[in-house]
Amino acid sequence: MTRSLESYRDLFPVLREQLYLNHAGVAPTSLRVAEAVRGWMDDVVHHGITHERGWEAHCERVRGLAARLINAEPGEMAFVRSTSHGLGLVAEGLDWKPGDEVVVASSLEYPSNVYPWLHLKDRGVTVREIQTPEGGVTPEAVAAALTPSTRLVAVSSVQFATGYRTDLDAVGAVCERAGVLFCVDGIQSVGCIPVDVKKSRIHFLSADSHKWMLGISGIGFLYVAKDVLPRLRPVLVGWRSTTDPWNFNRSHFELRPDAGKLEEGSAAYTGIYALGAALELLHEVGVDAISVRIRELLGHLESGLRGLGCDVGPAPEHRAGILTFLPPEGEARALGAGLTARGVALSVRRGRVRLSPHFYNLPEEMDRLVELVRTHRG
Repeated sequence: MTRSLESYRDLFPVLREQLYLNHAGVAPTSLRVAEAVRGWMDDVVHHGITHERGWEAHCERVRGLAARLINAEPGEMAFVRSTSHGLGLVAEGLDWKPGDEVVVASSLEYPSNVYPWLHLKDRGVTVREIQTPEGGVTPEAVAAALTPSTRLVAVSSVQFATGYRTDLDAVGAVCERAGVLFCVDGIQSVGCIPVDVKKSRIHFLSADSHKWMLGISGIGFLYVAKDVLPRLRPVLVGWRSTTDPWNFNRSHFELRPDAGKLEEGSAAYTGIYALGAALELLHEVGVDAISVRIRELLGHLESGLRGLGCDVGPAPEHRAGILTFLPPEGEARALGAGLTARGVALSVRRGRVRLSPHFYNLPEEMDRLVELVRTHRG
């Protein structure tokens, strides 16, 4: 990456009207993404299906970009509508037996990583709770929750409310030693910090693009490690799930051996083109550089907010892209509403103000946020 991070700000016009610190919620997308979508739409408008082969080739390029982002192989990647969609494919596609257990921090997790597992109750599957007194999932807590009946551990890479980053390498090692599957909700880390599914021994990871990947809602990916692909039964199947998908003149039902078997029908070209442009930008900037910049911005915020007497978390060693805080008077909702009214994009989660900058934010914007908190409090 040779360009300065600040030089990318022109790609995000939202910055002209908002201090945008809500990438853990819904991120603004870039002009490049909008241009990619318009380009595909113009092609359909003017040429119909003429260039379909080109669309398909582009989808495979995007699959490769997604795989490279998490150190996977293209054949281990399936396009999905959302993180929930991907996690649901895992939950519903495994061959559960009565008495099996899933270990999850249900009281802490976003519902996307809770409901698919609770939905297995009528198949005799029990959900065991990971204890999270520190507001995050630790490898020690995962190990303590395991029993001989545990079949899968499901965690978020970063907790949406507290911002606590899970040590995926350590949890993956715990799962490997216990011989259990490891499933990750990756939406709060992919695009924000480096993720390596091989190094972390992850079997499944789902993430959609409208947060840290700077894409749009309705498109994302599911990673399935190739050694467990044969164990995952597609919940839905269609022409695209098979080994001879473009031959419409015969019935030849043989499922693809790769993750493409989970894509049952026509591709979501609009979303995939958007995802491709978003991923190209992330690769151009570099996730390592993005992670360093975000960490610097969060450190800047922490220093300023602590100077106002705010309670700030999580600790730097447990951070990814989220910082939460509580003012001394303890009223987060009113403060959040006041900051929103003054043009700050943020969230309030579980009684704390949540801030989540991205690589193109500036240290001066962090100073502005701190000053707005100070003036709001009078």
